[in-house]
Amino acid sequence: MTERFVDALRRFNREHFPRFKDHYERLVAEGQKPTTLFIGCSDSRLVPGLLTDALPGDLFVVRNVGNFVPPFESADGFHGTTAAIEFALVTLGITDIVICGHSHCGAIAALYKQPDEATPHVTKWLQLGRPAMVEGDVNESLLRRTEQRSIALQVDRLMSFPIVRERVESGQVSLHGWYYVIEEGRVDVLDVEAGVFRPV
Repeated sequence: MTERFVDALRRFNREHFPRFKDHYERLVAEGQKPTTLFIGCSDSRLVPGLLTDALPGDLFVVRNVGNFVPPFESADGFHGTTAAIEFALVTLGITDIVICGHSHCGAIAALYKQPDEATPHVTKWLQLGRPAMVEGDVNESLLRRTEQRSIALQVDRLMSFPIVRERVESGQVSLHGWYYVIEEGRVDVLDVEAGVFRPV
């Protein structure tokens, strides 16, 4: 571990934790009660807590390459994102699910490149983003459109989960698509009916 992170851990224990000690103690005594499942990209430039000004206990977070949601399948195999969705809905009773993608996403750019033999799991995982691809010359505009289309695709794919569909249709859960423009610090929100992203 780098000295930078060791120093940060010491600083957290010395400076940050004491200010929120009561809050952390309540979270232990009462358990976590987040209202939002945040499905975000693993990209290091996307920091959910910073973006939403959330306190510990506010968000239940699952992150993966490309903020992809796999289609609903049987329980065979290991399904980390699916397990997080189930846990958030059934155990935690969350009321909102946010799919948060971002500009300059490496996973989206990789859709347009030749697969790397050294990363077979990445290649397989990227199949989840392929329906969002756009025909044409690969340029910045095309990549930005693909990033947004992928967010809409993942929101739509959530509805393949019976437990999600039932709760959305009954009004218990709301789905949200967010597009974080890193270089501008702006989040655009998916207007599902119009099929466009609008600035907050």
